[in-house]
Amino acid sequence: MGKKIIVVNAGPRKGWNTDTLLTEAAKGAQDAGAAVERFDLFRLEKYTGCISCFGCKKEKFKGHCICRDGLAPVLDAIREADGLIIGSPNYLSELTASFRALYERLIFQNLTYNMETPCCNEHPIPVLLIMTSNAPDTMYTGLLQNYQQTLSRFVGPTDVFVSGDTLQLKDYSKTDWPWTLFDPEAKKRRHETVFPEEIKKVYQMGKTLAEG
Repeated sequence: MGKKIIVVNAGPRKGWNTDTLLTEAAKGAQDAGAAVERFDLFRLEKYTGCISCFGCKKEKFKGHCICRDGLAPVLDAIREADGLIIGSPNYLSELTASFRALYERLIFQNLTYNMETPCCNEHPIPVLLIMTSNAPDTMYTGLLQNYQQTLSRFVGPTDVFVSGDTLQLKDYSKTDWPWTLFDPEAKKRRHETVFPEEIKKVYQMGKTLAEG
């Protein structure tokens, strides 16, 4: 039986940067023989971040978030999967609130507060974390290192891919006031030259994740 890879989109915009890169990474996994199940966090039923009920700290629920809302099927699917690909745009120097809600509950269910065995995850899986940003690729190195380290510790070995300086609009001239912070022509050139290469890279990363 082939592997099962979960793909999670923590961005709201269909057909744009995060969505495109996740779709390509998923194609890579599928071409490696994996079955892919995708969740778009902005299209789920109502959910929240961790509510500190501490249900996951009881022995019978160890490693399981007991809050049954729109995120429950995502957490259940990840728990049974062979790999996780998750992507988010950068909003205000952080990943989206939707990403954070999933991240809190994904990590906290495996955190034991026990020094001898701090993580109760008995099924570590490889993770690919993709972030897109209109800022340069290197601007949020520290942020991503923190996510990479925590995901590696509580979910499984994590690789990170960043697409920076992304195109946000098809036509910057149609904004109500000039977005003078950006060079629209440079953004467009990058989208037409660099972004296609990034698509190839995440395709291969998705394929490698599924093969490994």
